[in-house]
Amino acid sequence: MMKAVVIAVTVLFHCIQGQEPLCQSQPSCSECIRSPGCAWCTQTDFLKSGESNERRCDSPESLKARSCKEDHVINPVKHPLIDVKRSELSNDPENVVQLKPQNINITLRVGVPFEFTIDFKRAVGYPIDLYYLMDLSFSMKDDLEQIKTLGQKILKKLKDITKTVRIGFGSFVDKEMLPYVSQVKARRQNPCPNRTGTCQPAFSFNNVLPLTSDAKEFEREVSKQKISGNLDSPEAGLDAIMQAAVCKEKIRWHDVTRILVYTSDDTFHMAGDGRLGGVFQPHNGQCHLNDNGSYNGRAYDYPSVGHVSKVLQDNNIQLIFAVTEDIYPAYKALSALIPQSVVGVLKDDSSNVVDLISEAYRNLSATLVLEQEGAPKELDVSYRSACKGNQIDTEWKEKGECQGIKHEMITFQVRLNASACLKEPQTFRIKMQGISEEVKITVHTECHCDCGAPEKASNHCNGTGTLSCGVCSCDEGYLGQQCECVQQSDVDSTFKMLASCRPDNSSQVCSGHGTCECGKCVCQGQYSGDYCQCDANSCEHHNGKPCNGKGICDCGQCKCKEDYTGSACECSPSQDKCMNDMGLCSGQGKCTCNRCDCNPGFMGDHCSTLINACMVFKGCVVCHVEAGTPDATNCAESCLDAKISRLDGTHELDCTYQDTVSYKVELGANGKIILQYADLPRYIDKTTVIIGSSVSGIILIGIIIIIIYRVLLELYDIREYQNFVKAQKQTEWNEVQNPLFKGATTTVVNPLHMQNDENVKQHSEII
Repeated sequence: MMKAVVIAVTVLFHCIQGQEPLCQSQPSCSECIRSPGCAWCTQTDFLKSGESNERRCDSPESLKARSCKEDHVINPVKHPLIDVKRSELSNDPENVVQLKPQNINITLRVGVPFEFTIDFKRAVGYPIDLYYLMDLSFSMKDDLEQIKTLGQKILKKLKDITKTVRIGFGSFVDKEMLPYVSQVKARRQNPCPNRTGTCQPAFSFNNVLPLTSDAKEFEREVSKQKISGNLDSPEAGLDAIMQAAVCKEKIRWHDVTRILVYTSDDTFHMAGDGRLGGVFQPHNGQCHLNDNGSYNGRAYDYPSVGHVSKVLQDNNIQLIFAVTEDIYPAYKALSALIPQSVVGVLKDDSSNVVDLISEAYRNLSATLVLEQEGAPKELDVSYRSACKGNQIDTEWKEKGECQGIKHEMITFQVRLNASACLKEPQTFRIKMQGISEEVKITVHTECHCDCGAPEKASNHCNGTGTLSCGVCSCDEGYLGQQCECVQQSDVDSTFKMLASCRPDNSSQVCSGHGTCECGKCVCQGQYSGDYCQCDANSCEHHNGKPCNGKGICDCGQCKCKEDYTGSACECSPSQDKCMNDMGLCSGQGKCTCNRCDCNPGFMGDHCSTLINACMVFKGCVVCHVEAGTPDATNCAESCLDAKISRLDGTHELDCTYQDTVSYKVELGANGKIILQYADLPRYIDKTTVIIGSSVSGIILIGIIIIIIYRVLLELYDIREYQNFVKAQKQTEWNEVQNPLFKGATTTVVNPLHMQNDENVKQHSEII
């Protein structure tokens, strides 16, 4: 069990990495070919002395490298795909083909994925069967009046898409029992809410008109219909859908595009609701229409959503819900559970139903979903789609899906991967949702070796064993690779035999990695050698493979092939990764293992980058500057064979020396070092100039601001003084007689005061 887990994890890891799975050795041929990446060698002289049969199981490349002849290698399933039927895509009405291929046989190995393609192109003008399923509860009264005149319009609209159209009509209300439908006799016969109108008795489902191409017959039969009624809001919609889907003969469905239009203004009963009326029997998914095309629904509960969805898929029926706006969310949620279904908003009187059907059909046709049915659990099926623009998906998905498709050809990649052996061939289908065509796939698994008839008493087995697939099955009492040893039973013989399987007395028998048979070690798994001391996986690994997959591991040592070298055969003989425009490693290194080993002072994939060139060649520049010539011979040691040149004029190059000389170092076209130097332009310290200019500018601006302020202040004072003086001049006091004042007209003299005439006079003036 643990070994199986390890194999599964290893295979999964390598599949994720995009590499071939590593072979996990197995003791028999049948087990070997069930291990991904493995092949079996039947060559009788293939194994060395002491090697176990597991060494026959290895990758085909390793077996070939170990001298197993090609005609002795069992590596089945070289051509796993056989097209049994592959008719070309066609629009011919007599022979429409939309999926290619139609029937194939595939033989798989466990854990080895196989891919093939399926093409699809929707046929132009493919016939359509449309069955109109209508809710006839009382609230749909005005809708019924509209539908009575729409048969011709529906056919005309659909004939814009295809020439061959048939239309049918069915209706539903609810189960004929309490609490869904009143059982009061008067209300049962006339379930109208008001007594002024006349309604037909309630029913679960009626197949009013099977599919026909006669629009007048549609209008004639629909015009006979009367509205009905029930007690509760939900209706028997799922009951009606189930009967319309499974009663193929009575509805007269043809093998064409099948569309079921469902119209209602209320919700629907689901599985379990029937228990309210005493119905406990789950729906059996069968047709229960009587000779009159009616279904009363008394015997079975309402079907579940999942059951309805499966029935619609099995019968390739595409469902269009045409419902009023207030219940649109409920049917939108229902549509999400039913593949190949859409929801449209119906006006209150169904006046837009024709346009709604046309638009809904176009939306259904624009969506492609490819999926499998009936695939065995041991088989994983995944898809990648190439939709518009032939841009293929990057990830494998559970279904193949495309949107916005018209009549262009679409290609789907299909991957099959068997996780275990199938007991017998299994057949399953891959089909497009809503399309009756399918791809039938029969899968076989290759789990047994065809080595021919076993050879009894084979000479290779010393006449005491049976040879099959290169392996001896010894008769009782015989042991060994070729049944060459008689099994010993006495103690002394056994002790001597075990001693010959140890390199010394202190070591384990066969180093603990094998069994001692006939005085020789028969090693387990990847171990080999006289004493099973050599581990085939003990060699150094590179790129996740022992000996880089370019050599054979021989007792811990890699024996490389194809001119590979290195302890893990990691060194390729190629030098392509060492080459660039300047030659091999830019002339500044050696190519080892197809990688550049750079000289001191150089780095990079191609040794094209100098390390700290300014410091390394500073001494060289100083030497030439002091010598005054670029041809100074005494500077060769510090210049590392560089080609030296002095540039005319002044230049500002990559490196500088004492602010007087600039120089640069680079590699030439042939990998030669080129050093150029020149006088460095003299320049003013820009930092000082910038700081000085900034400070001076700030001071100057400050002085100007102060002067402007003082001038404005002086002008203000002068203006205020002038205003004061002007105001003073305008204020003048003139001494004139007040015209309102008049002097005294009577003078009174007191004779008693004659002595003081002056006072009297003054007194008189005052008065």
